[in-house]
Amino acid sequence: MTRVRRGYIARRRRTKIRLFASTFIGAHSRLTRTTIQQKMRALVSSHRDRGRQKRDFRSLWITRINAVIRENKVFYNYSRLIPNLYKKQLLLNRKILAQISISNKNCLYMISNKIIK
Repeated sequence: MTRVRRGYIARRRRTKIRLFASTFIGAHSRLTRTTIQQKMRALVSSHRDRGRQKRDFRSLWITRINAVIRENKVFYNYSRLIPNLYKKQLLLNRKILAQISISNKNCLYMISNKIIK
């Protein structure tokens, strides 16, 4: 019986997986089976942590805004600021408010004073 030469499809699939896992350490980048397992695990983690990152950043922005507002000493806090922003139709999202609070506190004080009056 003659020898069968295998095709290139399986090799191409394995090299694609190896390229993905090339930065992994040890057997996780060398052995095909563990490489596949680590790739699946990495993709699951990245999918899960994209949502987690959004939550973390939102809580960070809220903390920053609240800290600057309480520092203002106008007997005001974050939970009163946001609903009043919507009532006065000042449509600033939390990310922009956090950037304003870091870079220019006076501007945030002016916004909060405008809401109070």
